[in-house]
Amino acid sequence: MLASLPVRAHIYPWGMSVIMACNLHLLTSMPAIRPLPDLLINQIAAGEVIERPAAALKELLENSLDAGASDIAVQLDGGGTKLLRVRDNGHGIARNELALALMRHATSKIASLDDLQQVASMGFRGEALASMAAVAQLTLISRTTTPVPSKSSGNTESAMHAWKVEAIDGRISEPIPASHAHGTTVEIREMYFNTPARRKFLKTEATEFAWCEEVFKRIALSRPDITFSLQHNGRTIWQLPALQGEQAALKRVATLLGDEFGQAAVPVSRSAANLSLQGLAALPAYSRASRDAQYFFVNGRFVRDKVASHALRQAYQDILHHQRHPAFVLFLELPPEQVDVNVHPAKSEVRFRESQGIHQFIFHTLQQALAVPASGQETRAPESRQPAPHMPTQQSMHQNSMRFGVAEREAAYRLWEAQTEIGTQGLPNSASAMPVPPLRQARDIPAHCSLPQDEFPMGFAIAQLSGIYILAQNAQGMIIVDMHAAHERIVYEKLKTSLDKEQVATQPLLIPVSFYADTLDVATVEAEQDALNKLGFDIAPLSPTTLAIRAMPVMLKQSEAEAAAHDVIDELREFGASRAMTERRDELLATLACHGAVRANRILSITEMNALLREMEQTERSGQCNHGRPTWFQITLAELDKMFMRGQ
Repeated sequence: MLASLPVRAHIYPWGMSVIMACNLHLLTSMPAIRPLPDLLINQIAAGEVIERPAAALKELLENSLDAGASDIAVQLDGGGTKLLRVRDNGHGIARNELALALMRHATSKIASLDDLQQVASMGFRGEALASMAAVAQLTLISRTTTPVPSKSSGNTESAMHAWKVEAIDGRISEPIPASHAHGTTVEIREMYFNTPARRKFLKTEATEFAWCEEVFKRIALSRPDITFSLQHNGRTIWQLPALQGEQAALKRVATLLGDEFGQAAVPVSRSAANLSLQGLAALPAYSRASRDAQYFFVNGRFVRDKVASHALRQAYQDILHHQRHPAFVLFLELPPEQVDVNVHPAKSEVRFRESQGIHQFIFHTLQQALAVPASGQETRAPESRQPAPHMPTQQSMHQNSMRFGVAEREAAYRLWEAQTEIGTQGLPNSASAMPVPPLRQARDIPAHCSLPQDEFPMGFAIAQLSGIYILAQNAQGMIIVDMHAAHERIVYEKLKTSLDKEQVATQPLLIPVSFYADTLDVATVEAEQDALNKLGFDIAPLSPTTLAIRAMPVMLKQSEAEAAAHDVIDELREFGASRAMTERRDELLATLACHGAVRANRILSITEMNALLREMEQTERSGQCNHGRPTWFQITLAELDKMFMRGQ
């Protein structure tokens, strides 16, 4: 044996004998292989399944849902470390199964591999209660709602009372009678009392309660048809009644996440084949600095999935500002055999059988839901902000200063289309250098001009403020539009549509625009002529250091020809035509749209401003510019009344 040991005495100055002695000591001190005690096994499992009180709360709430409960009450003390109690009115556990419920890998939810491959219940592993019993003082009280078989007579006997068992350090007591309504209560006290090293990793009481509250919210969001309550240190935190009907989910979301989320969210609903995606997705104006308002459920189970997260980020990518995060509550339903939920001990991750198809389904569904033109967005005031009692609601439907008639509106729309197609060259370029008065008012307009909300939700322009904002009046009050941001989105969406159809209209320039370029730029233009033509550019070398623009997209302004060409060439040079036209297509088109949009300090006529509003009503995602900034805001009459203290 010693001859087979690896010995390299020439490396160590102390010689071969010391090395051999060390190896011999290791061999003689190696313990024999033996099975671990059940208590230690459960304590090890608790480190994976029950990492903190919130994890225990999640498992208990899921057990209550599997038991068919319609009323679930949660009571916490000390953030859940001192006391965690969950009571439900579910089916209950029979007396002869109470001890089994606390045993490792004992469950009523699966019995074979086929059951595991199509799990429809929230829990199935049978580890949670056993792990809790190994690291805390656990009490289980249950009373069944149906007659149970009698062990003595073989007949059935009614569950006239409840039964209770207790578990400490893995030792389970005999069931004893207890007083309890139909259902089950699981009480956990002094979590990790017998593993102090593990308890040291728990955070402060406030932090642990915050985690518990987050778990409570997730479960409550997934089941608006169930009554939930949460108490902490004797104080009621949440009292959520069961809700029914089509608006149940929206009401539960508004209660837990706030009315602001409910008002900023758009419904998401699509079914295809055996897939269904339902829920609410907030518009980018409600974006968050963190991911605290992202709830994604698969078959009712809250999960963090990389495939779904990537699809959701892509759906928001060209309407979300910089490092902001979207907010959503979405429910994906699919056959249980199409998703593997047995990936993580805490069941917080899943694996889809057809991940690519799921990714595309989520992406296209959410993208379509968020592609709401201004004509489809709600501009009414929230119910909590109704007009003051003294203000008749009918007055908000009239505009006292408006000269823009129906015939003029149609003519203005055609005028704006024409100006957009020729690169808005209809107005002199010198207009941008003219001083802009602080407020350009419209002429006197016939009083009581009706504003049909459904037909023109963006209203009609009345003035231009500081050469940047358009002031408009609609049925609810006043709208403020950032004209550059709004026009940028319009041009961007038109460019995307034209490029998808390979029909980017080009405009030959009467006098080509020449500019200096280095040798790499010239080489890029010569090599990427096909990509440039698809984007609507005709650029040719005049010399080794000069390029000439002979044609450009009609949606871009000629005054921006050189800057736009520089950006396109830089993109093609850095990433190549393949990447620039596929994965970086949106970034490239957004840059071109910025060059084609109307600039600040550009004086617009009332006709042009109204034409822009009509375009916004028909353009998808017109509520945000290409960089995710909002393009317009609504100020209601009720809010104006509040500012001026009318009716107070």
